[in-house]
Amino acid sequence: MRSIMLTTISMLALSVSSAAFAAGGGGGGMANQQSATDPNYGAAKQMIDAKNYAGAMPLLQQVVAKDPKNADAFTLMGYATRKAGDANGSLQYYNTALSLDPKHIGAHEYVGEAYLQLDRLPEAEQHLARLDSLCTFGCQEYRDLKAAVAAYKTGKKPTN
Repeated sequence: MRSIMLTTISMLALSVSSAAFAAGGGGGGMANQQSATDPNYGAAKQMIDAKNYAGAMPLLQQVVAKDPKNADAFTLMGYATRKAGDANGSLQYYNTALSLDPKHIGAHEYVGEAYLQLDRLPEAEQHLARLDSLCTFGCQEYRDLKAAVAAYKTGKKPTN
């Protein structure tokens, strides 16, 4: 009986973590479940993976029109905008994501990278410090932003 309970608990934990990972949100808690099931969100993620940033934006705009509290979608909008070459324009989306979910680790990483592109090191370092406090045992987002800050300090400004 005990092994059945442990197996059930393990399976439940795995399914919850898989759902959060599949949503790609990097939020502070459970990823937005709407993101995981919205076909426009999934299609936008595929477009972003294919570097079709402009194509992803109308889909993400539809996602936030249906769910204006979707921090994951706003984070992806910021990411697509920044990767399309508009780091300054991306800030509005990242800031919206962070106002909706102040613990959104993906948004903290990406806004930090945007600030580095804009030569705003102190603000990038603030988000690095926030990630350090959010990622108790470390996380990839913290390591990525830390590496970007270190590269910036050696004169390797990120391009996008």
